[in-house]
Amino acid sequence: MENSFAAAKKPENRVVHRADLRGVTNEQWLISKKTFSFGEFYDSEKMQFGALRVLNDDTVEAGKGFGTHPHDNMEIISIALEGTLIHHDNLGNHNEIKGGEIQVMSAGTGLMHSEFSKDEGNLVKFLQIWVYPDKRNVKPRYDQMKLDRTKSQNRFQQILSPDPQDDGIWIHQEAWFHLGDFENTAETQYQIKKKGNGVYVFIIKGSAEIEGQKLEERDGFGIWDISELNIKSTSEDTEILLMEVPMEV
Repeated sequence: MENSFAAAKKPENRVVHRADLRGVTNEQWLISKKTFSFGEFYDSEKMQFGALRVLNDDTVEAGKGFGTHPHDNMEIISIALEGTLIHHDNLGNHNEIKGGEIQVMSAGTGLMHSEFSKDEGNLVKFLQIWVYPDKRNVKPRYDQMKLDRTKSQNRFQQILSPDPQDDGIWIHQEAWFHLGDFENTAETQYQIKKKGNGVYVFIIKGSAEIEGQKLEERDGFGIWDISELNIKSTSEDTEILLMEVPMEV
């Protein structure tokens, strides 16, 4: 009996966030689904995952968006999924971020920016991700890049790291992001880059089984105290975002 009870216990090094239990902002111009507490959505058990503070899944109407507003001491990453986002900031940047591109702002001592859907009759869908920095009051900066998705077929492509010389964009944190596109039953492993880091996995599309945990589209799964992660796609055209972050900030 004791062994059966132990086997049935929920592992203490993981957390599952189901897609249908996210906080939702539903306005005329915006549908924002929030994995972690943000704005009017508050859940004391969903404040962050280590250094990962925000994971918002946003859909913005054409020509609408977020007016000019400030940030400081936060690494802000946007991954465009569909459509085109127009970015303005007080650093002099005026850019278009298209589906398949990634953008980063190191807010540091402070910056002002706006993000709008391009007015072409099309929605914009993007992930807005905030990561706590490992340095405060740095010089604000902006960067973006187009992702070569041929490098993510049935494997993970690094899209973010702490090293400006490494693949992808970089941020002020010991964090690594990877994207992968997988066929049904494709299997892979991910090796933790830095001891003590955890991994938060977001299923952008499709479904997968990760360390025995079954996940569906837009589910999130966090795990820590591991050295590697075993991942199996369980549907065609599965798209996975993997975020390795420090667990202590």
